[in-house]
Parts: sequence; C-alpha cells; structure tokens
Amino acid sequence: MQIRFILLQNRQGKTRLAKYYVPLEDSEKHKVEFEVHRLVVNRDPKFTNFVEFRTHKVIYRRYAGLFFSICVDITDNELAYLESIHLFVEILDHFFSNVCELDLVFNFHKVYLILDEFILAGELQETSKKVHRYFFFLF
Repeated sequence: MQIRFILLQNRQGKTRLAKYYVPLEDSEKHKVEFEVHRLVVNRDPKFTNFVEFRTHKVIYRRYAGLFFSICVDITDNELAYLESIHLFVEILDHFFSNVCELDLVFNFHKVYLILDEFILAGELQETSKKVHRYFFFLF
C-alpha cells in the first residue's frame, strides 16, 4: 500500500496542506491539486468517497469546509484509507482542540509534524489512537 500524495483543500480550492510521496515537478503538483479539487468538490454527496484519478484513485472525505484527499494505487483498500483520514482528523482535533482551517494555516509546521508521525514515506505508520495521544502529550 503506497500513498502517492495527501491534500487538504478548502471549498475554494486553496491547498492548505500538500505532501507528495512521489517526485513531481512543481507545475505538475499545481495541476494535480487543481484536478483533484475539481474532482471532489463537484461530486454528488450521494456517491462514494472513492473516485478514479488518472491511473490511481483518490479517497476523500469532507469535514466542514475542508476536503482531505489521499491518492493511492487502484488496487488498495479504500475503506482502510477512509478510516485513516478520519483518524488523522481525530488526531488534529485532539491536538488543536477542535481543529479548523486557521489552525492548519497558522500552525502548518505542527500539522506537517503530525502528518509525518502518522504517514512516513507514503505508508501508514501507526493506527492506534493511544499511541498518538501519548506522542502528542510529550510534544
């Protein structure tokens, strides 16, 4: 299971966090961010949160005004990644006491630190809430 990238974008298309685990040119990154945003923001809420994207698939989830999107291989387990998005949001909620978009903007270095603790080199590291809470207690 290999994550290609993770994006956190608002409804207007502003990318609030982007982490790429495969090498891409800057112009390609901007193109990918635009395409993913267009793909998930216009999608009917009645549909699933999995959508094909080029030769991969994007798993996304919307929390308030933010879209959390992960791009993975076409054969990977969608539900595992959907749950990992939810766990990541729970970790952010715990750390920031009800996280909002401004927390991501003004504390981006902390958010990247949390993300790096959660996903390393494109692979999920730890899925236990207790382990993450202990880590952030030390933080």
